[in-house]
Amino acid sequence: ASPRAAVRTSARRVAARSSRPGSIRGSRSRSSSILTMAASASDVPADAVEYFSPSKVNLFLRVVRRRDDGYHDLASLFHVIDLGDDMKFAKSTGSRDTLVCSDDTIPLDSSNLVIKALDLWRSKTGSTQMFWVELVKNVPHGAGLGGGSGNAATAMWAANELCGRPATEAQLLEWSGDIGSDISVFFSEGAAYCTGRGEIVEDVEPPIPLDTPMLLVKPNIGLSTPAIFKALDLDSRSTEDPLDLLQKITSQGKCEDAICVNDLEAPAFSKLPELQALKDKLRGAGTTGVSSVFMSGSGSTIVQVGSDVVPEFVREDEALFRSPARLITRKRGEWYKPSGLWKK
Repeated sequence: ASPRAAVRTSARRVAARSSRPGSIRGSRSRSSSILTMAASASDVPADAVEYFSPSKVNLFLRVVRRRDDGYHDLASLFHVIDLGDDMKFAKSTGSRDTLVCSDDTIPLDSSNLVIKALDLWRSKTGSTQMFWVELVKNVPHGAGLGGGSGNAATAMWAANELCGRPATEAQLLEWSGDIGSDISVFFSEGAAYCTGRGEIVEDVEPPIPLDTPMLLVKPNIGLSTPAIFKALDLDSRSTEDPLDLLQKITSQGKCEDAICVNDLEAPAFSKLPELQALKDKLRGAGTTGVSSVFMSGSGSTIVQVGSDVVPEFVREDEALFRSPARLITRKRGEWYKPSGLWKK
């Protein structure tokens, strides 16, 4: 069989953070956090259940075409990673959901993806159950890491678990596309070839070893996904067939610059030239083991694959968020857990 046929056969459609390695480093918000700080221990319901809310990287991202409705069809290899947020859930007897968050810049009303996810789950299942939710943010927003999408997926999963699983995993996957394109990938087993707006999800085997070290580096500025797509020049896209890219990374078992292409890099770099400079400096740092450096999603996170050693120029720049990460997967019927291969 041809490589393309082999890839199609192996892809099973799922029914419709400090400067040293091993820690997270990021800048604190300087605005008031009186109303949105995470709940104190005395405020947490006794029956609250903890869930890990992961994020993702795009190991490659091809923009296939611009659709008549203004959206774009993509073909991307997503992988869930263990840089994630900490969430707690409990059933509530109140008349509305309660959401508390450690990040005071995040809205707590119906515009929040967590609340949207709970509303969606109730509308689909017919449940009237309300929830208490605590969200402790570790994943930066405007990063191309799908942190908010991971929160939404985790909320749908937790609500369904706490209420006796009235919906199947296949239904959660199908429904999740109603409120966001990246949410669906979290209902895969962790590695997924995604098409359409990103909501068409096919499970694939992890293309590289799960313990491959990665370093995520993000400047203290985010990028608007709509603005990046608006700036996209379709004539400047890669000409690589995404299924060929999938076959290559799977057969080689490692990331390489020629494989980890991202059609959104050019418009992102045009909007934020510092990103191009950051990518070039990471690639030019000569860190042992690094096999590829690329931007995830619509940015602004640059991913270094093959080593989580922090280059000196990153250590010296207090404005840069940096964190190690590893790829993670899950088993059906279970939710994601951190790899345990690094510490905050």
